[in-house]
Order: sequence, then C-alpha cells, then structure tokens
Amino acid sequence: MAKKKHRQKKSNHGAGLKFILGVGLVLIGLAAILMLTGGKNSVQSQADIRSVTPAEVNYPAPELSLQNVNGTAESLLDYRDKVVLVNNWATWCPPCKAEIPTLQAYYEAHTKDGFVIIGVEAGEPRSEVQQFVLDNNMTYPVWVDLTSAAMKAFRNESLPSSYVIDRKGTVLLAWVGEISREMLEEYVTPLLTGN
Repeated sequence: MAKKKHRQKKSNHGAGLKFILGVGLVLIGLAAILMLTGGKNSVQSQADIRSVTPAEVNYPAPELSLQNVNGTAESLLDYRDKVVLVNNWATWCPPCKAEIPTLQAYYEAHTKDGFVIIGVEAGEPRSEVQQFVLDNNMTYPVWVDLTSAAMKAFRNESLPSSYVIDRKGTVLLAWVGEISREMLEEYVTPLLTGN
C-alpha cells in the first residue's frame, strides 16, 4: 500500500511539473510575440516586421549591363537621370518573392517622380523569369543574370539585396533582406522629391 501511494505521489508530481513547464512555454511564446511586435495591437504586415533599415553608403554605381527578360541589352547608365533601386532577387527565394508586391506598388506610385526599379534575377533561364514576371504582374524592368554579375558588382551575394542609386550615379542606400513600404517611403521618397 505504501508503494502504491508513493507511485501516485510521483505520478502527480510528474503531471504537475509538465503543467508548469507547459504554462511557462506558453508565457515565453507570448512574451516573444509581444517583443517582436513592440506590444502593438495593430496588425502589421510580415514585411513591415522583417524589413531592415538600409545602410547609408556613398560610392559610384558599378558599371552593369545585362539583358532584360525580352533579350534586349540594358545598362545602369541608361537610367542615369532617374533614382534607381537595383533589387537582386531569385524566383526560388521566399523573402524575395514576399517583397515583390511592395516593390511593385511603390514603383507604380513613384514612377512619375523619376523612379525605377531594376529587378535582377540571379541565375534562372530567361523563359522561367519571363513567366515569373507575368505571373506576378511585375511591370518594372527585370534583367536576367546567369553569371551573378550584379551580385559581384555590388559585392554582396545575399538575396534579396537592394541598392538605391541617385540621379548622379551614386549608390546611397544598401539593404540586405526584405524591404517594407514604410522603409521605402522613409528613405527613398526624399530622394525623389529632393528633400
């Protein structure tokens, strides 16, 4: 009888410990969510949460020429009078795909201000990139880069990575990771309006 009571106490003790651990894990999870969202009640898009602040840089834009999805050769020099965002991405890259709607919307809103995005797809054949561009309603110029020339030119092999070039051909901003609309408005829009 004493052994049976001891087993029941041990069994109850194990169940209580599991319950306490479970509650603790739930509380840790809730704390992590609150830290990531800043305790805000408003719903933020995943891009806003993941977007990084760009690094401010200052160097001449690299000489870069590639073919677009239609097979026509283009160069960064062709866009010298515009503010250009070069976006290195790939069709297989989840954060690259996640930021495309944000980039497309910003492009549509600011193309009249002399802004252009050049999406440089890293490594896929032109036919696959063309289909991806059509499927994702991408209207900004997209170049095909089978040899990673753009990543080498900007000395960064992370995807996605983006660089903002001013109208004089100077790289002023560099991002590694997904960009949010908020970051584009904060950092790129002043370059368009001259502020």
